[in-house]
Amino acid sequence: MNRYLPLALLAFGILAFATLMLVIAPGVQIARHSVPPQLEPYTEQQARGRAQYVGLGCVYCHSQQPRSPDQAPDGERGWGRPAVAADYVYDQPHQLGTMRTGPDLLNVGARLPSEAWQLTHLYQPRAIFGWSVMPAYPFLFEIKPAAEPGDTVVVLPEAFAPEAGVVVARQEALDLTAYLLSLDRTYPAPADALRDEGYATMESGS
Repeated sequence: MNRYLPLALLAFGILAFATLMLVIAPGVQIARHSVPPQLEPYTEQQARGRAQYVGLGCVYCHSQQPRSPDQAPDGERGWGRPAVAADYVYDQPHQLGTMRTGPDLLNVGARLPSEAWQLTHLYQPRAIFGWSVMPAYPFLFEIKPAAEPGDTVVVLPEAFAPEAGVVVARQEALDLTAYLLSLDRTYPAPADALRDEGYATMESGS
């Protein structure tokens, strides 16, 4: 019986250490940083779109974490300056990601600010990039005989357009697009964030 006590204490210690390093310490780090004045909370529509992003598992193929030049050439790829903790003040849960089957998306709203482009890409990625391996999301859209007032029609090449009617974005597609367009962290990083995260010698711009 006595041998179980050290094992239980060890398990508790590991759990406490993991909680400290993965939950408490990051929370403290973010809380003491100033919120960038250019960073605004998500609107209701953007928040709904973010829930779509999480539910569709986009994080499994896309990161939201441009890295420093010593880790990856993300700046050269046009993905923006290295991310800092202050960039994620309103992100719960964060979508940093670990895989990059597709490009980093933290600044996709700045790189590709067209709603029409985003909707076409969501409906059928290969309508834009023939080599894309991204899945299509046709269930976020519907095909109608004709557009009705207020409908957002998706622009498609002839090869991907329906034989009859038009493709119209459902509210879910519009919400997800609104979230993607909100992803813009090209503002200068706060000076305290750069200093604390070791980027003091780097330019704070995008």
